[in-house]
Amino acid sequence: MQKVRFFKSVQVKVVLIYVLLILIAMQIIGLYFARGLETTLKDNFETSINDRIKLVKFSVKEELIKERTDKDPTLEQSLKSVLNGLSSDDIKEIRVIDPRYRILASSDMSNQSIVGQRSMDNRLVSQAISTQVPCKKIALDDKTRKRIWVVATPIMDNNGKVIGVVYVKSNIERIFEQMNEINQILAVGTALALAITIILGIFISRTITKPISDMRRQAQAMAKGNFSRKVKVYGNDEIGQLAIAFNHLTNRLQEATSTTEGERRKLASVLTNMTDGVIATDRKGKIILINTPAQKLLNGEQNELMGRPLVSVLGLEEEHTFEDLIHMKESINLDFSSPERPYIWRANFSVIQKETGFVNGLITVLHDITEQEKIEMERREFVSNVSHELRTPLTTMRSYLEALADGAWQNKELAPQFLNVTQTETERLIRLVSDLLQLSRMDSREYEINADIVDFNKFFNRIIDRFEMSKSKNVEFKRLLPTAPCYVEIDTDKITQVIDNIISNALKYSPDGGNIRFGMTANDGILTVMISDDGMGIPKENVERIFDRFYRVDRARARSMGGTGLGLAISREMILAHNGKIWAESEEGVGTTIFFTLPYEDDEAGEWD
Repeated sequence: MQKVRFFKSVQVKVVLIYVLLILIAMQIIGLYFARGLETTLKDNFETSINDRIKLVKFSVKEELIKERTDKDPTLEQSLKSVLNGLSSDDIKEIRVIDPRYRILASSDMSNQSIVGQRSMDNRLVSQAISTQVPCKKIALDDKTRKRIWVVATPIMDNNGKVIGVVYVKSNIERIFEQMNEINQILAVGTALALAITIILGIFISRTITKPISDMRRQAQAMAKGNFSRKVKVYGNDEIGQLAIAFNHLTNRLQEATSTTEGERRKLASVLTNMTDGVIATDRKGKIILINTPAQKLLNGEQNELMGRPLVSVLGLEEEHTFEDLIHMKESINLDFSSPERPYIWRANFSVIQKETGFVNGLITVLHDITEQEKIEMERREFVSNVSHELRTPLTTMRSYLEALADGAWQNKELAPQFLNVTQTETERLIRLVSDLLQLSRMDSREYEINADIVDFNKFFNRIIDRFEMSKSKNVEFKRLLPTAPCYVEIDTDKITQVIDNIISNALKYSPDGGNIRFGMTANDGILTVMISDDGMGIPKENVERIFDRFYRVDRARARSMGGTGLGLAISREMILAHNGKIWAESEEGVGTTIFFTLPYEDDEAGEWD
């Protein structure tokens, strides 16, 4: 930048302005006189009042320490005679107050009703008693609403103990009235001086104020986000170079703002589209930022959660403080489960701190681990169930084989029975392992759906015929099936296994003389199949669990009938593989009905029931 010439510099212009201001200031120097005069008047007034207070204080002290006889006047009468006639234009009222804040006397003859009552201005009196020095203040009179000077002077006995307080209200408003008159005179002179100063200042300061005004308008536009304006450069002096620097600053701010806005949008987009919840707090633990997943987890709106303590929002106030979370190295699990569904989140905490180590806040990341916990629980339950199911037949087989090894094989009556039981348990183990392998393949999707279009009506009837011919119980089959064909695309082997499992369970739990009902309806592209029995039923709270692996309503009875507890679990996976649904309805002691659906084409079968 070029060096600014001396006569064009702002310094010279400012000096010129101050020279003119000084010439005018000499005419209005009286303003300083007003301050001095006010101080002098107030000091003289206070000195006058203090001198009179000393006289009153001496007389009152004599009355307070005086030993009285029955013939002497009372203390109140004596004090009243001392204060009588002391009120004047300057002093409005004098009161004598004892250390218990009780008014002993008042110089205001029209206000004698307050004698014997507690003082209302206990603060000033109390301060005078405690500090043992006079306390004063300027207040407004309750009646006239004019300023008064209040002084509370402690009275001490010869031992230095406070025995009372002289409370004086003096009329200081007269001093302020005199000062107002003087100020009015000075104001007129000041107005004339300012008028002259303004006229001269407008012409001289215009060369400085105009570019500064341009920069002010530019700063206002920048505050609103408008960086397109530029400051006009009027010259090559200091202000001109400031305008050039200001324009350069505008360009740099525009670039920085664009970069910051881009980063802010990236961060906002990341926080909004994260599946994990993110919560940021200040150094006091109050929430200052929260994204949408965290709001959904906490079931609240942003304006409700902002500013609230983090430990309170997460329900940790009984277990942890905010300081505990700052020093927490490991994550914690938060259980928001309801009776309707499990809901578990894992919270990880990260401290926001400066390079100096000062903690600015805390970042909390909430990750939904409901499915993970559910899978882990199911895994543990599955391992436990498999272990139990394998242990029972293996224990039975070991017992019988040990008996045979101990010589029972020579017993022609027991040996065949023991071998028969061992063979039965072996077959049960084979079925259990086969079912587990089939479930494993279905879980890992290691299977294929070999779909064919079949008339489900005929297909269903053939399966029912097979069971009806081989049933061992006195159970009646009732078919509530339509006569019209219904074509569906299914894997016949897998659907046959589903229906076999359901009918087998119905036969197992149906009593002699009971009924098993078969029904089928089709509507809106959905084929619904129903198989119902008159068995022992299922408790209402357990109906949804019968499709879980290894679940049995009556474990002892189901095991004695050879069940593995996996049939309905396999059936559910097969129905889901066909894009269908399966569910149960049951009433304990009445019976159970299993439903499952399969998709079909309306144009091939039409609507019927």
